[in-house]
Amino acid sequence: MPKEGCPAMKKIAVLTSGGDAPGMNACIRAVVRTGTSSGIEVMGIMRGFQGMIDDEFIVLDSQAVSNIIQTGGTILKSARSEEFRTPQGRKKAFDNLKQHNIDGLVAIGGDGTFRGANAFISEYGFPIVAVPGTIDNDLYGTDFTIGYDTAINTAMSAIDNIKDTANAHNRVFFVEVMGRDSGFIALRSAIATGAEAVIIPETPTDIASLAQQLKDNYDRKKRASIIIVAEGDECGGAFKIAQKVKEHNPEFDTKVTVLGHIQRGGRPTCMDRVLASRLGMEAVRALLNGTSGVMIGQLHKKIAHTPLVKAIKHNVTVNPLLVEMVNILA
Repeated sequence: MPKEGCPAMKKIAVLTSGGDAPGMNACIRAVVRTGTSSGIEVMGIMRGFQGMIDDEFIVLDSQAVSNIIQTGGTILKSARSEEFRTPQGRKKAFDNLKQHNIDGLVAIGGDGTFRGANAFISEYGFPIVAVPGTIDNDLYGTDFTIGYDTAINTAMSAIDNIKDTANAHNRVFFVEVMGRDSGFIALRSAIATGAEAVIIPETPTDIASLAQQLKDNYDRKKRASIIIVAEGDECGGAFKIAQKVKEHNPEFDTKVTVLGHIQRGGRPTCMDRVLASRLGMEAVRALLNGTSGVMIGQLHKKIAHTPLVKAIKHNVTVNPLLVEMVNILA
C-alpha cells in the first residue's frame, strides 16, 4: 500500500543511462513485469535522459521484455546527455513526462545517472527511484552493482588466456582493465588470476618498487608475470607503466593488452541476473509505496534504501585486505 497521502500511481517509466552493464535488461524486465502485475502501465524511455528530452517513449508490456534476461547491453539503449545538465533540458524532460502521464521513474545507471536524477527531483519533486547499473561497483549503498560480477568474470577469463601465452614465451604482461576512478575490477581479477601485482587509482604506484619486485622474480627464474592495471591509475595506464618498467629492466620481454569494452558486453552471469531482477522489482515496489530519491541496493543480502546524495562512488574505498592478498599470494 502507498504511504498515507501519496497519490496512487497509474503509470511509471524506466530508463537506462550512462555506460551499459550486463544485467540491465534483466532489471528492465523485472520493472516491467512487477509493474504490470501490480496493475500499472509501464513505458520505456530510449537513450536515457536524452530520450526523455527528445520524447522517445515506448510502451512496454510483459511480452516486450520476453527473452531478454540473458542478453547484455540494454534494449532501451543508453546515452550521456549534456542537455539534461541544463535547466532548460530538464524542463523539456519534465514536460514530456507529464505529457505521457508518467507518475514515477526508475532510473538504472551509475553515478552520473544518480546526480541527474537528484537534480531533477530537487527542481520538480518528481518521484524517482534509482537502481545501480555499472560494471565499476563504485556506488555506496550496495555490496555489488549490476554488471560487476559479469565484468570481473569476463576479465578473469581473458587474463587466464593471456597467462597461458605469457608462460609459453616468458613474457611480462601488463593487462589493462576498466576502472577510470576505481580499482574494483582490477583488484578482484588480480586475486582470481594469481597476478603478480595490481595497480589501482586508490593506492599510490611505485614504479621502482614494482620493477624491483619483477626483477627479483626474474632472478629466481620466474620469467612470466601478469600485472593488472586499472585504466584510471595516476601513472597513465598500462602502456606507460610497461614502458617505465622496461626502462628499469630492459631484459624483460614486455607486452600490453587492453581488455576495453569486452568487459561491458556479454551474457550476464547468474548472480547479475538475480541481483538485477531483485533490485528492479524492489524499485517498483518502492515507487508504489511513495518512496523517492533513493537507490535500491543490496547490503549483506538484504534490500537497502540509500539516499541518492550518498550513493556516489567517491564514498567507496577498496578493502585494504584485498590489496594485501595480491601481495601475499603473488
